[in-house]
Parts: sequence; C-alpha cells; structure tokens
Amino acid sequence: MGNLQRLKLVPSQGRGSERLLAGLPVTGRLTRRPGGAARLRALLESGQTIVAPGAFDPLAARLVEEAGFPAVYMTGFGTSAALIGRPDVGLLTMTEMAASAGRIADCVDIPVIADADTGYGNPLNVIRTVGAYEAAGVAGIHIEDQVAPKKCGHMEGKLVIGAQEMAAKVRAAVEARAQPEFVIIARTDARAVEGLEQALERARMYRAAGADALFIEALVSEAEVQEAARAFPGVPLLFNWAEGGKTPPVSLARLTELGYRIVIFPISTLLAATAAMRAVLGEIARSGTPAAALAGLPTFGEFVDFIGLPEVREAEQRYAT
Repeated sequence: MGNLQRLKLVPSQGRGSERLLAGLPVTGRLTRRPGGAARLRALLESGQTIVAPGAFDPLAARLVEEAGFPAVYMTGFGTSAALIGRPDVGLLTMTEMAASAGRIADCVDIPVIADADTGYGNPLNVIRTVGAYEAAGVAGIHIEDQVAPKKCGHMEGKLVIGAQEMAAKVRAAVEARAQPEFVIIARTDARAVEGLEQALERARMYRAAGADALFIEALVSEAEVQEAARAFPGVPLLFNWAEGGKTPPVSLARLTELGYRIVIFPISTLLAATAAMRAVLGEIARSGTPAAALAGLPTFGEFVDFIGLPEVREAEQRYAT
C-alpha cells in the first residue's frame, strides 16, 4: 500500500453504534458528500500519485474506500461485466454508465474517476455526457478517441477517429463542465492503430484543447511508458495498470518516479470477485452446501456492519416517532 493511510474501524466513545473511519464518523448517509471534483483537483495539485483501484459496483467501491485509497475508478470494463454480463465493446449507453457512476459516488466519500467511453457521440453528445456525469456526483471522467462502438483498450481491432475531431470533443467537454474543478482526462487509443509517435502527437493536441490530464492507452513496453512520461513533463498523466493487458506491469514506485499522477487498477476487484464466487459455487456444487467455505468468508454480522446497518438503526432510533 506504500504511503497510503489505511482507514480503520474503531469503537466510538459514547455514541452507541456509531463507528469512526480514520477519525471521521461513518454516517450511513443516503446522499453523497459534496465537493468530489474539488477534492480530486486538490489531490492532483498535491503532487502525490493517486492510486485508484477499479470498482464495478457500489460494494466494490466501499471496499476500495475501506482499504484507504484516496480515489476510486469506475471501470467501464467491469461495469459492462457486472451490469449486463457482457464484454466491454460499447454495449452500454451513456445513461446506463452515468447511473452506475452515480450509485458509486453516492456510497463513498472519496472522489470517483469514471470511464465515459467516447463521450457517446459528437461534441453535442459530449456536452450532455459531462452534464450527466457531473450530476451523478463524479469528480472526473476520461473520454477516448476510438470510433464508436468502442472496445476495451487492450482488445484487438480498435479504430480511432480523426485527431481534430477528438480535440473538438475535448474542448466541448472542458467548456461544458459546470464545476471548474471537474477533471477532464483525454485518452488516446492511437498507439495500437497509428503507433507511439502519433499517439503522443494526439495527446499534445488534446492537452492544447484543454484536457486536465492525459491517458495514453495500451503502451506495450516499459520503454514506451518512460517515453510517454518524458514527452509530457509536468503534465498529469494517467497510467492504466491493466491486469493481463498489453501494457507490462510496472511498479508503483517506478511510475511515481516517472511522474505519473494517476494509476488505476481497473479489474483487480472484478477478477478477485469472480474467483471467489467460482470457489464458493464450486463448493456448493460438490458438497450441497457452502459450509466448508464459510470459515474464509465474512460473517453475516460483519458484512451488515460493513454496509452500514448499525448507522441505519441509529438513524431509525433518532427519528422514531
């Protein structure tokens, strides 16, 4: 976890079932904490590397927060898998993705960075997309220069739109935001289509169009990771630590040294959840019950405490008539 501060659940003093999370009360709130965009912007300006594991649903996001990370990434790959059980090939609509992002933002106090695919159309569609994600409580989004319907950045067969067309979409996104702190990340998938030099040139254009941060997707060697960082000194860069993807694994220490400011781990939670569910389902299929697997699982009581039942009960008592 490096220098990340782990959030700790500790008993409260004289407050019944209320818990403390890193010294702050956990309220079981049903509405989001405001100001996520400003908090993400402050993190970007702090100079630290923001580590944002992926979440495919609100429960995964709460686990990311509990682990002490400063931000959470709403993965489009994981959202497609969780929401419709299908691959990330552009099947979800903007409203479905924004709604998923909103459910995640509602349940955590850390900023949410969300996948907004291609912006779902031309610059007019991008304007609406930015408004929808802002209304959902997201702190920042990335939009990409793929031809729609897009594909996961580490799949074969991608196509990209013209660089000028994408630069116009970035300008539209920047000008559409209601909150000046809302972070616009421009992603290029051109490395797989046009080569590294063209991808870097596109990234320069997108930065000139107003992008707050750049995301050069699917670099294929550590040398390319280094070259991309050296091409943009002082510019916030996002690194996609794509589990099993085209980009080789690079240590967090090395990425920090190179100057990457956001590092996402998009599908670690998704893959881990899949493995765990397969294991317990296999045990039920073999034995008829999950009894032999229960020792390695949270208890029912631990789980309902984690998702906020004590705070809900406290609120029920406070407002009882």
